[in-house]
Amino acid sequence: MSDGKKLEVGLKHVAKVKVTDDMTPPHLRSEPLRVLSTPNMIALIERTAIECVQPHLAPGQATVGTRVDVAHLAGTLVGMTVTITVELTEIDRRKLGFRVEVRDELDEAGKGTHERFIVDGAQRLPRLQEKLNRWKAAGGKPE
Repeated sequence: MSDGKKLEVGLKHVAKVKVTDDMTPPHLRSEPLRVLSTPNMIALIERTAIECVQPHLAPGQATVGTRVDVAHLAGTLVGMTVTITVELTEIDRRKLGFRVEVRDELDEAGKGTHERFIVDGAQRLPRLQEKLNRWKAAGGKPE
């Protein structure tokens, strides 16, 4: 582990983010009261989980999200601050399980679970390159 601290159950991380207009659903941006979109809430949860564990991983390792089960419980208005709390609740070899909570200044906005896997960049790149090659062979046009 890169910081000398062990990756262990109970590890927590908290992030605070002010909700901005670009974090609202595009199809509702003309509404007078705009709120944090569910996809942006999930992105904040993923980012907070990454920040929680990344300092404890070996060089060259990262995590990728594999499962999200979150209830979006309340709208959070543009200008409010959300507090995202993640707690590492499970370590099963490379699988990491988190309990997640999102609160705004007044209410619980979301809660649930999130799962990530530890991956090694050196092992992952050849698989992705092989997939890219298969896609090109099937007529895919990478950007």
